[in-house]
Parts: sequence; structure tokens; C-alpha cells
Amino acid sequence: MAREAGQQTRSDAVHDRIRADILGGRLRPGQRLKFPELSERYKVSTGAVREALLKLVAKNLVASEAHHGFRVTDVTPRGLADLTDVRTEIESLTLGRAIDQGDLAWQARVLAAHHTFEQTPRGNGDQPDRDWLIAHADFHTALLAGCANPRLRDLAASLREEAELYRRWSRPTPEDAHHWTDQAVDKAHRDLLDAVMTRDSQQADTILRRMISGTAGMILDTEPHE
Repeated sequence: MAREAGQQTRSDAVHDRIRADILGGRLRPGQRLKFPELSERYKVSTGAVREALLKLVAKNLVASEAHHGFRVTDVTPRGLADLTDVRTEIESLTLGRAIDQGDLAWQARVLAAHHTFEQTPRGNGDQPDRDWLIAHADFHTALLAGCANPRLRDLAASLREEAELYRRWSRPTPEDAHHWTDQAVDKAHRDLLDAVMTRDSQQADTILRRMISGTAGMILDTEPHE
């Protein structure tokens, strides 16, 4: 039993490191993920690597192909369009359930997460700072936490993770960059918070769909952003 627990701990740790390397651009879309190389890189057994990769397959950050092993999920214009379509519907459904089912403790968690997000500097580069990205993800996770269906929450979270992969390897169109200024992003999140706090499902749905649709026209790049 202790051995199994230790193996699970190592698998979780390497999962987190591979995920960070994928979302951080150190492992590129389409890159083959070979057990010996990853075992050496992360100083763990091939068994721990395999378990970690299978978990990342479930999150759509890694793809598994018969006779070809594992690779980082590709980013393509069609993939982005399909992801945006599905994510819009699933995340909107989950948020609607959260507004209907979330209790006072859930609302307090959302308020706290938004406060942290709003007070975290975005940074001065083309890409937001890591702390801002974490605070942003935590706010959206808190929003959906009121949904009582864990499978729906997990699916929404998985789609958002894959969207982060696309964000890492893309940039907004000039039109979107002009429209979604830092001030506009902050206002959209405050408006979303207000709609959730007043349990205005229709308004929250409208704002969330507009936020997600803003990612549909991103231009895919071949180089990571720092």
C-alpha cells in the first residue's frame, strides 16, 4: 500500500511538471513524448511517466496514438474553432448550474477569488505574468465550483486547460487586441462577477460567451511568447 501511494505521489508530481512544461511552451505542440527522455528529464520511472501522460490525455494536453505513443496536442485553426464552440456551450451550462445551485459559501469564494484576480498585476509584456494567469484561472474555477455535477465541472476545466495551450501559442488579431484592452478585460470580469452575485443567469451567460468568443479568432504562432 505504501509503495502504491509513493508511486501515485511521483505520478502526480511528474504530471504537474509536464503540464507546466506544456503550458509554458517548453514542450511544443506535436512534440513526441518518449518515456526514456521524460524519465531522465524528470528523474522518475517510466511507470510514473506513463500514468502522468494518461492523465494529461484526459485533459487534452497530450494525444495518444496507437503504435506511435504520446505527443503534445497539436494546435490548429480548426482545433481552435472546435474547442471554442464546445467550450462555449459546456462552460455556459456549468456556470448556469453554478448560479442556480451555488450557496452562500460559493458566493464568498467567488468574491475572494475575484478580489485576488483584480489585485494581481497583469505585467507589462505581450503575455500576462504567471501570477495573473493563476489568479485568472482561479477566478473562473471558483465561478464554476457552484455546479453540483463534478463531471460537468471537470469537463469545463479540461476544456479551459486546452484553451490555455492555444493561448500560449497564439496572439489576438489587431482588432481583438484593440477591443480587449486590459481595462476592457477587467470590466468584463467585474460585470461577470456582478451578474453572478445577483444570480442573473442570462446576463452572466451573455458576458461569458462574449469572453470565450474573443479567443476564436486568435492567430496561431510558431514561437512561444515569453
